[in-house]
Amino acid sequence: MAARSEHQTVPLSVLLKRELANEKIEKPEILHGQACQSKKGEDFTLLKTECQRVVGDGVSTYSVFGIFDGHNGSAAAIYAKENLLNNVLSAIPLDLNRDEWVAALPRALVAAFVKTDKDFQQKGQKSGTTVTFVIIEGWVVTVASVGDSRCVLESSDGGIYYLSADHRLETNEEERVRITSSGGEVGRLNTGGGAEVGPLRCWPGGLCLSRSIGDMDIGEFIVPVPYVKQVKLSTAGGRLVICSDGVWDALPAEVALDCCRTMSAEAAAPHIVKEALQAKGLRDDTTCIVVDILASEKPPASVPQSKKPVKGVLKYVFRKKSSDSANIDKEYMEPDVVEEMYEEGSAMLSERLDTKYPLCNMFKLFMCAVCQVEIKPGEGISIHEGALNPQRLRPWDGPFLCLSCQEKKEAMEGKRSSDRLSSGSDE
Repeated sequence: MAARSEHQTVPLSVLLKRELANEKIEKPEILHGQACQSKKGEDFTLLKTECQRVVGDGVSTYSVFGIFDGHNGSAAAIYAKENLLNNVLSAIPLDLNRDEWVAALPRALVAAFVKTDKDFQQKGQKSGTTVTFVIIEGWVVTVASVGDSRCVLESSDGGIYYLSADHRLETNEEERVRITSSGGEVGRLNTGGGAEVGPLRCWPGGLCLSRSIGDMDIGEFIVPVPYVKQVKLSTAGGRLVICSDGVWDALPAEVALDCCRTMSAEAAAPHIVKEALQAKGLRDDTTCIVVDILASEKPPASVPQSKKPVKGVLKYVFRKKSSDSANIDKEYMEPDVVEEMYEEGSAMLSERLDTKYPLCNMFKLFMCAVCQVEIKPGEGISIHEGALNPQRLRPWDGPFLCLSCQEKKEAMEGKRSSDRLSSGSDE
């Protein structure tokens, strides 16, 4: 809009049509499909639509989708699937309006991932899991991810946006540096005689990833702190494709999106899995979730609906580009853009649980910012304890951590020995 002259007038008929359209598409329609071809039985999904929360005197809805790709067993994936959402919600105060709730999500997701990992450690099981976790509230999509399951967005104009990070050591130099500086070792599998094979791994343990939930036998430098990205779609909508690495190892994002362009979400997910299997075979659990975020257009009650539309197919997959300018509204249409609202991937809790968002709204003064347990006055430890820039971040400023969460924070930052290694048993 900034590129257009501020003095240009828009015809009243266009404004009225736009206002009527906005009334009809205030909340999008969420349609989804999923498919999985199992080899190890360690992939799990979470699909929840029309989740409700109280906002003032009314109720607001949101949807949640997640992929949990387990390794070394399925316990971590199952535990994360069953507990992560509740941990997110417990980290958000109940009295926030919609905009505050959306703004609080990135930090709540960080706290929830760390709490889920911390709680799972107490079970003494060594399995781990990647997580790609998607929350859709209105036209805002928030994605938190650890590991190498990914989420890709295609907007209605065909633009492709990557909403997750790849935490594979082979491809992520920044994560390799973080792990080695925290006391871990990164290298390939040594088969003897100096020969090294396979992808880069973290030692001890041999995990190819730098972030996950679980993995007690490796070390705290494999952190559960997620990369988080939050975007707002235009009312033209878009399509999300969320897959485990069984798909992404076989298909580039462009191919995965192109192969199902004219299909509903329900049909697209199994087709993407089929394409992945045809490309590489069944080498790993191969899981796909497709989510269409569509304008909810309902015909007026007085106008009979002559034919039931094909649900779940984005308008743009059928639309042909017009060679003329017969559409009088075309010149004044709002641009179909994806607005980036938030992006952060630091592994440092002191950077992720900062106070840019109003402290009084985000964190309760005497509650641990991660595990939400009550802290007695004087017992809480500031998230900024030991900060390198004390002039800007004072150690008596909140939010605060309980003692066990502070110990976990220090272990993840390489400031203390890890309890994971002593807890795990030999394989």
